[in-house]
Amino acid sequence: MIKISPSILASDFSRLGEEAVDCEKAGADMLHIDVMDGHFVPNITLGAPIVKSLRKCTGLLFDVHLMISDPMKYIPDFAEAGADIITFHIESDCDTKKTVELIKALGVKAGISLKPATPAEKVFEYLPDIDMVLVMTVEPGFGGQSFMENQLSKIKAIREECNKRGLDTDIQVDGGITDITAVSVIDAGANVLVAGSYVFKGDKKTAVSSLKKQK
Repeated sequence: MIKISPSILASDFSRLGEEAVDCEKAGADMLHIDVMDGHFVPNITLGAPIVKSLRKCTGLLFDVHLMISDPMKYIPDFAEAGADIITFHIESDCDTKKTVELIKALGVKAGISLKPATPAEKVFEYLPDIDMVLVMTVEPGFGGQSFMENQLSKIKAIREECNKRGLDTDIQVDGGITDITAVSVIDAGANVLVAGSYVFKGDKKTAVSSLKKQK
């Protein structure tokens, strides 16, 4: 089943709670929440207090993507704020295995994200212990970038490795997702689509429905 996770980075921040509710009404499966620290990536977005406030507005699964240098320092705050899935970057400064263990110990699903330059093989050893792999199809840090087709082989390689190990791991793709690029990433093996501009710049229900039809 294809799952859609609209990225609130592309939403109207002046009405964040309403935007989250609108996504739920539009049929989204989860809400993608990008957290940036101005260090791991050049942009700064939001922190755990915003997530806690949003938790009061919607029952959507909170898919929190930590684009930060020291995820272990902040994971407990996001878990307490209401995150259902916490994804961190394998390129961060923290020990990957210990970071996964911390997330799971807090009762939250764990995901690992890969930047475009990071090969698929880097995540293979952690696949049995995580719930999701996030493949970035743009450089992390800003929304509205163009889809990088050279990441399709990475998605395919991760799905093939999951299948080889008998794992039903979610593979999420973030960056430049539209009804057109969705076809390629789903064919490559992804089943969770993060869409920012495509969902928030038009009618949300139409956008979500069009992405779910690309099977």
